[in-house]
Amino acid sequence: MPIIDILWDLPDDPDGNVQHIAEHGLVPADVEFVVQHPLKRSQSRSSGLPLVSGRLTSGEQVVVVYQMLDELTMYPVTAYCVEE
Repeated sequence: MPIIDILWDLPDDPDGNVQHIAEHGLVPADVEFVVQHPLKRSQSRSSGLPLVSGRLTSGEQVVVVYQMLDELTMYPVTAYCVEE
């Protein structure tokens, strides 16, 4: 899946995806790393949206749930760390 662009809302938008992932202790660079280095692709059981999971260089496992806006543009809906 060649992602060319990842769409982020404004950082100060309280309803945006940057704030949403921040609530889970993540920043856009974390999400972008996982998207670029996925270990697994699947589908969210709760929303039905596609997801990728991977590990940050720190070792944390992260899940990114997203929407494809077109063939090359991804909108991260949420991302969170998974406890093992």
